Amino acid sequence: MSGPSIALLPLLAVVAVLFADTWVYGDARAHAERGRPVVFSSGNLRVDTPAAWFLGCLLLWIVFFPLYIASRGKRR
Repeated sequence: MSGPSIALLPLLAVVAVLFADTWVYGDARAHAERGRPVVFSSGNLRVDTPAAWFLGCLLLWIVFFPLYIASRGKRR
């Protein structure tokens, strides 16, 4: 890989992150509509709405995406 193909890698990474963020929002919304929202809380931090999950993933994907996956698997 060289030249233009290497230049596309950051763009592909951004597209993949945006796709994952969109999936998180849709999945969190589906869980909330079924009455089983995906919730994470630690101290004063509480993430429990689809919009909050989306915003968290959008701003700090490396932290919130794995956190969402882990929180999604927990059942109350």
